[in-house]
Amino acid sequence: MKSHFLALSMSVLLAACTTVPPTNVHQPMTMRPLPRPDLQSSNGAIFQAAAARPLFEDRRARNLGDTMTIKITENTAASTKSNNKLDRSQKNTSSISAMAGLPGQTLLGTNLQASGSSAFEGKGEAANNNVFTGTITVTVIDVYPNGNLLVSGEKQLAIGNEQEFIRVSGVVNPAFVDFSNSIDSSKVADARIEYKNSGQIGEGMMMGWLARFFLSVLPF
Repeated sequence: MKSHFLALSMSVLLAACTTVPPTNVHQPMTMRPLPRPDLQSSNGAIFQAAAARPLFEDRRARNLGDTMTIKITENTAASTKSNNKLDRSQKNTSSISAMAGLPGQTLLGTNLQASGSSAFEGKGEAANNNVFTGTITVTVIDVYPNGNLLVSGEKQLAIGNEQEFIRVSGVVNPAFVDFSNSIDSSKVADARIEYKNSGQIGEGMMMGWLARFFLSVLPF
């Protein structure tokens, strides 16, 4: 009995220590740029070889540590509807009218009848709509051999006792980045977008740990 109580206590403690699963966003969230080679110092001319970027080079992100802005414009809608109907009926009749010269004369005049019917009807309908808009600046954390950029970023916002976390990552084709160094989230491949909050409101919407424990172990 004591061992059963100890096992139950350990299960409750493990359920209490359960935390939110780790983020699915590509890590790390930021990246330091690569060190630049030593360039000659300023010589007073208009063109400076020591400038961070060439004079006629655009400001779009392309190197490790560069930043770009992602415009989150996610608007998804999905619906499904099904309707099934099945009817089935069956009727069988048999009789024994003559058995001349055969045993079993007592079965003469026997009539056998059987009938059956079944009906099935099912309906199902589901709908889902999601809207998420906003902007976030991310950092290039890797450059693929074909030139595509792996970006990742996080934004934290705290208002009073409430905290909001927005995490975005994905693969960006530099050709889709516009002149303002921005790109729509619909053009980001392997996009992973997370929005989470913590605080009194978030805790009020979460099931208690003891209820989650019994919900996971009870078979009914």
